Amino acid sequence: MTKKERYQHFLEYFSTHHPVAETELHYSTPYELLVAVILSAQCTDKRVNIITPDFFNRFPSENELAKADTKEVFSIIKSCSFPNNKTKHLIGMAKMLKDDFGGEVPSDVDTLQKLPGVGRKTANVIASVVYNKPALAVDTHVFRVSQRIGLTTNPKNPLDAEQQLVRHIPEEKLPIAHHWLILHGRYICTARSPKCSECPISFFCKYYEKNVKDNPDR
Repeated sequence: MTKKERYQHFLEYFSTHHPVAETELHYSTPYELLVAVILSAQCTDKRVNIITPDFFNRFPSENELAKADTKEVFSIIKSCSFPNNKTKHLIGMAKMLKDDFGGEVPSDVDTLQKLPGVGRKTANVIASVVYNKPALAVDTHVFRVSQRIGLTTNPKNPLDAEQQLVRHIPEEKLPIAHHWLILHGRYICTARSPKCSECPISFFCKYYEKNVKDNPDR
C-alpha cells in the first residue's frame, strides 16, 4: 500500500467515524487552555483536569497569576510532573501575557512561542484549538501513531513528523487530525501494547501489516 493510499484511508475513516474530536483538557477560555497545555507536558490530561479546577479558582486570569507567590502555585500543581519548572513558566507566561499582549492569548504560532513554557507543540495546540488555524501539534502520541500506521517515515524529531504530516493532510483537516492521532494513541495504539486485535484501522496500518497480520500471537 502506498503512503498516498494510507493517507486517503486515514482521512476517510476518521472523517466518517469520528467527525467530532476534541481535546480532553477541560477549559473555558484561551488562558485556561494555555495553562492546561503547559501543565500537560509529560503529564496526563486526567491529572491536569484534577489540578486545574483549584488552580483556576485561585488564578482565574493572567492578572492573578502574574502576581502569584511561587509557593502557592507549586502547592496547587505539585502532583503533576516537573512542578518547579512549570511554576516558573506559568507565572512568567502570565506576566508576559498581561504586560506584552494585554491579556490576549496570541494566535500566531511564532508569537506564542515567546511565552515562557510554550514550545512549538503547545503553540500549535493553542493555534488550532482556540483559533482553528491549520496547525498540527506533535506530541508523543502523534509522533508514535503517525509513524506506526505509515503516515510518516523515520521522523528525526517532532518537527520533522509535523512537516511530513502537513504535506499530506489538507489544511482544513489539520486541527482535527491532531486529535484523531492523539485519541487513537491514547486508547488503541498504546505505546507498550498496541491493541491491534481491536483496532478499526488495521486494514491500512503499516505496523499491523509488518508485525501482526501473519502472526496471530501478537
